[in-house]
Amino acid sequence: MSLLDEKINEHFAGYVVRKDLVKAVKGNAIVPTYVLEYLLGQYCATDDEASIASGIETVKDILRKHYVHRNEAGLIQSTIKEKGRYKVIDQISVSLNEKTDSYEAVFDNLGIKKVAVDSGTVKAHPKLLVTSVWCIADVQYEFSDDARTSPWVIETIKPIQIARVDYDGYKEARTKFSKDEWIDLLMQSIGFDPEAFGRRSKLLQLMRLIPFVERNYNIIELGPKGTGKSHIYSEFSPHGQLISGGEVTIPKLFVNNSNGRIGLVGYWDVVAFDEFAGREKTANKALVDIMKNYMANKTFSRGVNPMGAEASFAFVGNTDHNVPYMLKNSDLFEALPPQFHDSAFIDRLHAYLPGWEIDVIRGEMFTSSYGFIVDYLAEILRHLRQEDFSNRPDQHFSVSEKISTRDRDAVYKTMSGLLKVIFPAGGETADDVEELLQLALESRKRVKDQLFRIDATYPEVDFFYTGVDGNKRRIKTVEEQEFPQFYHRKPAQDPNLQSGEEEDDDAAVLVEDDETTSAVTGSPTRNMPKLAEGHHEFAENRKGVSYDTLFGPYIGDASRIIVTDPYIRYFYQIKNMMEFVEMVIRRKAPEDQVAVHLVTGPDDGEIQKQRDLLDNITSACIGSGVEFTWAFDTSGTAHARDIVTDTGWKIVLDRGLDIFQAPMRRDSFNLGDRLQEHRMLKAFYVTYVRQ
Repeated sequence: MSLLDEKINEHFAGYVVRKDLVKAVKGNAIVPTYVLEYLLGQYCATDDEASIASGIETVKDILRKHYVHRNEAGLIQSTIKEKGRYKVIDQISVSLNEKTDSYEAVFDNLGIKKVAVDSGTVKAHPKLLVTSVWCIADVQYEFSDDARTSPWVIETIKPIQIARVDYDGYKEARTKFSKDEWIDLLMQSIGFDPEAFGRRSKLLQLMRLIPFVERNYNIIELGPKGTGKSHIYSEFSPHGQLISGGEVTIPKLFVNNSNGRIGLVGYWDVVAFDEFAGREKTANKALVDIMKNYMANKTFSRGVNPMGAEASFAFVGNTDHNVPYMLKNSDLFEALPPQFHDSAFIDRLHAYLPGWEIDVIRGEMFTSSYGFIVDYLAEILRHLRQEDFSNRPDQHFSVSEKISTRDRDAVYKTMSGLLKVIFPAGGETADDVEELLQLALESRKRVKDQLFRIDATYPEVDFFYTGVDGNKRRIKTVEEQEFPQFYHRKPAQDPNLQSGEEEDDDAAVLVEDDETTSAVTGSPTRNMPKLAEGHHEFAENRKGVSYDTLFGPYIGDASRIIVTDPYIRYFYQIKNMMEFVEMVIRRKAPEDQVAVHLVTGPDDGEIQKQRDLLDNITSACIGSGVEFTWAFDTSGTAHARDIVTDTGWKIVLDRGLDIFQAPMRRDSFNLGDRLQEHRMLKAFYVTYVRQ
């Protein structure tokens, strides 16, 4: 057990569970994660291995005996009849039979209908009237000679959720964890191993929780298949409803005029639209209009009186093309159905989560450590919907007054949600706020920039914030930095600009004017770039950068290169050094001889392994025209990371050569392993200085 796991069990005893246990108990039971973790929380909320083993068997036994499989429905019905009553775990919905003036339940898997339900049960659990809810129910069988009377009766029914949470205790326990520890705890609670994610990737995952803590929050996530976009809305919380297929009717979503019954938005905290993208899909125009009004004003009307609700909307879908294709030929919303590819609808989205930055979910990403029972966390997040943290950033920063009220509200709602998730008890520093504020501004800027491409009547907006020092800090999205030659084009105004030759010319001009644009885009150019001094920052999670684009032009004519990096110690770091040497070999003329010398620090833990690996690079270079040597800095005072050439250039890097996130897949068929341009970056900066 890790130190973090020990800490989690110390401060949240009884509310956490080991996340790998879900797989151990699930078997062939098709139930949401929160159902399984509810049961695990009853019997396995401990760190005692013997108790866990016993609890797992208990939960398996409960599922085996009481979970209803559709193909065993007849057997369970017979069991209820023979025993008179029996406890089942099933999805249950309730409707009012106006002819008999009674409520009747339907058991989805058990396959029984017209099950009598008393009014008290319906009043206590009104969601049963809207959609199917997972419940534990005692069902009785009482045969009657009256054919109009159903023999099935519900004696007791209990939706699967934790009955009570101590919110004050939750906030107090939060103060015992550092920011990084808390973020890792939340990642483990979702089910992921935090070590498999960079800092920005963790925050993007946590953004998916904002609809659960913010009322009337509208977020969209579009990206490749298999990144887990819908998982959190279907499995994480009993207060969220996922609409599969992305299609829904007005009565189902808002209100049924025939009986006045409110729809999903009145009973659920989050309504998520799965598979929302798809150009071939169609939507009812009246539905789109009501949705736009609700997203903007929190109200809807289909009769005389307007009605209000608090449900947040989450739209998730798959993109058909990669980011540069979309930016060059259309926009980042191109995958939406035509009725939703509308500027008025898009403008009501508070945030656009870049799904293309989230890696495809694989088995090695899941955790076996401890995290919150998701139902417990879901209740905490629901409680936080009552609070408003939107004014907290004003203590440290001020957002640009040039943005519209709608833009400002969107940024502050995103900020409020992130602060609720990460700092529910307060205590955030200016640096903490700035990190989240940048993400919130970027998420709204992505929406607004695409709106400007779709509808030229929207003005360009300068997204920036100001610190207490009075300095303005402008925001750029990751894709804006990565593909500047496409990002600022306006297809709505210039639809005929499609020529690949013209685009290459543009890219060449950009490289000629600014060398780092070449590094940013990684695009091949026909012209030798102009070398220039400068300082450039690179955002986490962007791609398209390699040692060749960063360093190649500056070391091209050098005969001696000195790399100073105190942390070339672990295998992946030494592999980076080898890739740098490979870049030098490719860059130099065959007849030239180049000396590459590394100054690094010793790995006190495995110094001999470090020596052997560095010597392997020396041996590998024999006969290549590159002489590789290395030496330890034994002073222990060297912390600078730079590359110096005998041609007068010094390249300063805050991370040294360690600029790439480690690819998750450990096989030779992963492009991230083979091509640096396909690896996600860590956040870093590079400074070019002519000495």
